[in-house]
This record gives sequence, structure tokens and C-alpha cells, in this order.
Amino acid sequence: MSVHRLCPLFSPRCVAGCDEVGRGPLAGPVVAAAVILQPAFYQTSLRHALRDSKCLTPKQRTVVAMRFIRAASAVKPLLLYGLAVVPADVIDALNIRQASLLAMRCAVAQLPVVPSLVCVDGRDALEGLPSQPLIKGDGFHPAIQAASILAKVARDGLMDLWARRYPGYGFEQHKGYGTAQHLKALHAKGVTPLHRHSFGPVREALLKRHRDAA
Repeated sequence: MSVHRLCPLFSPRCVAGCDEVGRGPLAGPVVAAAVILQPAFYQTSLRHALRDSKCLTPKQRTVVAMRFIRAASAVKPLLLYGLAVVPADVIDALNIRQASLLAMRCAVAQLPVVPSLVCVDGRDALEGLPSQPLIKGDGFHPAIQAASILAKVARDGLMDLWARRYPGYGFEQHKGYGTAQHLKALHAKGVTPLHRHSFGPVREALLKRHRDAA
């Protein structure tokens, strides 16, 4: 399905795709990306790399993301992108839905041009922006697919860095999701500044620590 058919009143060069990664984990930020694909993008082999990020292996995602970043840095950029990171304490303050929407609005604000329309993966429009939610948009909308790849690679990279700062939690493996390994480490080693206190398993681990210390 083309952007023209989805958004017939706008030129493709003015339409951004936006997606976020990291709603479900117990630890780490939510990361969003916004992407505008230039018309020339579709004349290159890069168009064949567009997928929902979940359909690519970690190695494939990294390779594609690096190609996108190089294309954005060219003299005549083939795409424009913005990234935004919303940390765990803000997620706790707002709730994960509102934090995800904040991350996407901030990612759009990082774009070097103002889009005429933002096509957003999911059910929510972005307050204060001309936007169109597209359920499962990462499965068919090219700019959302590019955004999903950039956001996923950015977030995974952050979790890999923090795995060295907080060893023993396995962040480099599960990226903050609530795996058995993560839950075991959470109860054995305690809660880090990366953890989302408003999420049930983290809250339970904090309560257990308080009970044990009493």
C-alpha cells in the first residue's frame, strides 16, 4: 500500500513514519524513531531492506540500520530521521502508554524538517501533530518500517551498554524483558535505576527487599 493511497493529500516527501520500541520490558527506556523517506530512496536497493524489525535477526537489523544512517548522512540524504529516548523514571511518572507517545512526539521533533503528516504505528494519534494511526503499520508502511528498525537497534545498543554497567542481569540478552533469567537476577541482586518501578514484577521485588530488611 503506498503513502499516496494512505495519505492522498500529502506528498511522500512530507510524510513521516513513526514507531517505538520497548513498551513491554521491565527495565530500560522506551525508544522511538521518526523517518521521512525521500523519493530517491525508492530508486535504490535500500527499499528491499524495509521490513518490520521483528522479521529481521539482530545482525540483519544492525546492518540495515547502519545503511540507513549512512544514507541519511549523504550529501543528498535518501532519508531523514529523528530518535528519542524516554527513561524508566519518566515511564513510571507518566505510564508506559503516555511515555511511548511522548517518545514518538520527541522523535518527530528531532527531524530536520517538519512533516505534513506523521503515520504512527498503532492505535494512537500524536497530540499536537497532524498524524494518522495505522494498526500494524510496521507490516506495510515503508517509513514506519524504517523507523521500527532504527528504534530497535538504538534501544538494543543502549541495553548492551548498560549490561556492562549492571552485570549479572543479562540485559545484553533479554534487553530488559521479563525472562526467567531476568526475574531471578532481579530478586537476587535487586532493582537498578534502569528498572520500571511501576511494573508489577519490579514492584514485587522492591516489596520483598523491604520485607526482608524489616
